Amino acid sequence: MSDRIEDGIAPTGITSTLAGEAQLEAPMRAAVQPVILAGGSGTRLWPLSREKHPKQLLNLVADDTLLEATAMRLEGVAARTGRPAALDAAPIVVCGEEHRFMVSDMLKRQGKRARVVSEPCGRNTAPALTVAALHALMAAGDHGDHGDHSDAVLVATPADHCVTDTEAFRNAIANAVRHAEAGAIVTLGARPTAPETGFGYIHAGAAVSPDAFLIDGFVEKPHLELAQHYVASGEYWWNCGIFVVRASVWLKAVSQLQPQMYLQCRAACEQATEGGAAQGGVYQLHREAFEACPSDSIDYAVMEKLDALPGIPGVLVPLDAGWSDVGSWAAIWDIATKDDAGNAGRGRVLFDGATSCLAHSEGRLIACVGVQDVVVVETADAVLVVDKRHVQDVKNVVQRLRTQHGAEIVNHRKVRRPWGCYDSIDHGDRFQVKRIVVDPGASLSLQMHYHRAEHWVVVRGTARVTCGDTVSLLSENQSTYIPIGTLHRLENPGKTPLEIIEVQSGAYLEEDDIVRFEDNYGRK
Repeated sequence: MSDRIEDGIAPTGITSTLAGEAQLEAPMRAAVQPVILAGGSGTRLWPLSREKHPKQLLNLVADDTLLEATAMRLEGVAARTGRPAALDAAPIVVCGEEHRFMVSDMLKRQGKRARVVSEPCGRNTAPALTVAALHALMAAGDHGDHGDHSDAVLVATPADHCVTDTEAFRNAIANAVRHAEAGAIVTLGARPTAPETGFGYIHAGAAVSPDAFLIDGFVEKPHLELAQHYVASGEYWWNCGIFVVRASVWLKAVSQLQPQMYLQCRAACEQATEGGAAQGGVYQLHREAFEACPSDSIDYAVMEKLDALPGIPGVLVPLDAGWSDVGSWAAIWDIATKDDAGNAGRGRVLFDGATSCLAHSEGRLIACVGVQDVVVVETADAVLVVDKRHVQDVKNVVQRLRTQHGAEIVNHRKVRRPWGCYDSIDHGDRFQVKRIVVDPGASLSLQMHYHRAEHWVVVRGTARVTCGDTVSLLSENQSTYIPIGTLHRLENPGKTPLEIIEVQSGAYLEEDDIVRFEDNYGRK
């Protein structure tokens, strides 16, 4: 670990800045380091959002996923502040272990450079930003950077929000970077347009520049009357959850306000492992160290306690860029393109005499006739119908399904894997049928099952099959049988996708009946 973050102490060049006022302007020398916080698994956008396929990995409002859109609008932020292109760093993406392959593959397909840091368990946003700050300083040291260039200004933003005006967003970030250079922890706030009770609010204090204010306090999700007062006063802003801060300043704040969090995050980074090419080059945090880290949000852990840290001011920068947290189906309706009757549709959708409705189809036709203010969402295994006024109650359905151990909250019927995907197209008592697609050059783990046998039929491509001591090649229309308890592996040695139909039979057919002996992707 570099001595730049030893005991959470800021570098010498930063210490004097921290002692100054928020409006002091430091030379703009540090790199701008985008940080995308891609953890979490939302419940309010079920059935499209699932625990293992959360909303940041979905294309809810455009062809790009929310994660891809976030990465794109962070491009060129350093140039907007007058920095050379060399100081426009590839984003650090912090995500859950379950999602690391999807995140890495998604950004690679878009041609985006990124460093993915994998959390073995969810610990909220404060530890996520802390490991990103540690990783940024460690990575700078590995590349031989010295001085303020390695003490990057972190631009941390959730992966699951939507911004309609990218230019305005980048201008607000450039403004925030100037205050972060001077030692402040900056957060962006959007002007409230309605008394939303599902948002956090920030009270703006004295102005430190024409377009920035000292933070005078945070309020978490107020009741309706209080929210109405906040909107009417003009002194409160929606908390966008976007933070801009020097890496060393954030680590100084965390080490003093949350010392246990800092120490565990540091231990998790020091003992992290980096996967090879097959694992997407993902940095995997040390499990035991990170599991021992306290779980808390950036607001609770640090921002609401800044009064205890003289010399590190909190600054609010306004964001007027069409921001939305995409926190409910009503929020998606708000930002969607609508017809003359206020209806928004995606997929195979028809409206007849309907008004102010949202319909989202993943395959089957949805016809909305003579209804008003209704949301209909169709997936392969679940359909949601809800009044727009009650979209926040969708989380109650998810909770009921959780108590019933409903599979519909965990995965979609089609499940992504690092080697490709599978679709459970049919199942019943003692059998299950899957359509399996293996990417070119990819392979499943060497594995066995205690409770099921499998029949494989090649539909497209060429399969290399290991079954016990035998290795064979199968082409289209050929098949094989994998007995219970037999060591086996499926590989695609070709240059085109391999597609097979798998028929499982046995007393127990769940995914946890897999014993892996070798795996290219570091899975246990």
